[in-house]
Amino acid sequence: MNSQNNFVKSYLDVDQPYRSRSFRHFLANPAAVLGFTLYLVVIMVALAAPMIAPYDPLKIVPALILHKPSTEHWFGNDELGRDILSRILYGSRVSVGVSIISISIAVSGGLVFGLISGYYGGKIGGVIMRVMDALSAFPAVLLALGILSAMGPGIQNAMIAIGVVYTPAFTRIIRSSVITVKYCEYVEAARACGANSISIIFRTILPNCLSPLMVHSSIGFASAITIEAALSYLGLGTQPPTPSWGAMLNNSRQYLSQNMWYSIATGAAISVTVLGLNVLGDGLRDIWDPREH
Repeated sequence: MNSQNNFVKSYLDVDQPYRSRSFRHFLANPAAVLGFTLYLVVIMVALAAPMIAPYDPLKIVPALILHKPSTEHWFGNDELGRDILSRILYGSRVSVGVSIISISIAVSGGLVFGLISGYYGGKIGGVIMRVMDALSAFPAVLLALGILSAMGPGIQNAMIAIGVVYTPAFTRIIRSSVITVKYCEYVEAARACGANSISIIFRTILPNCLSPLMVHSSIGFASAITIEAALSYLGLGTQPPTPSWGAMLNNSRQYLSQNMWYSIATGAAISVTVLGLNVLGDGLRDIWDPREH
């Protein structure tokens, strides 16, 4: 009887290994704080773009075509006389939106397929993983291009394509975490308490798979921004005249001699955002790595 009580107590009170680290650990990690701050700034800029942009990003001013930087236009004007700074600020809305929505699609698919294949295994798990292997056989950009070629260009289709591209990666992460966790003592304790499979998956196993999922999600955000920029660069992502960092890079390469800040400012926006997310991912990995504590 005592052993059974101890078994149940381990199920209820166990210090589960993949629980979120304390806020104190987060603040003590400079990489995590720096990365989070950079991405938070980008999100705030995206939300406040209509209020802080000095000019209408779509307004064409023929007299200011390829105008060099000045006090009125900090980064100058593009090939149609539009203010580059305003278009960069509005372009952040596209990048942030694409990263959040596309990775949400990938995480949702990864959770469903990863939990099923990891917990149940068997033929179902085998079929799921073979499909994921087939998708992973293609480079990310090429697979996204193929999906967009079938669905047609556009920002909505780009989000779906990027989500599909990164679903296999999240599926593998969740599956490997589930396989590791489902043999732990507190999962056995849950079964001993009479919990059914659904309860075990969502109340016991899933919470312990969130740490690696969050780490990979931060890196996935950066990858999604890069892929969206590449698709827009090729003309398959965001369509004109909507501001997009990738499309702006594509347009600016023809005018480096007239206004190099066109390329520099746009490239810097992408670089800072991706850098922040990668640094955040490294910081989160260090926080949740048990060898670091």
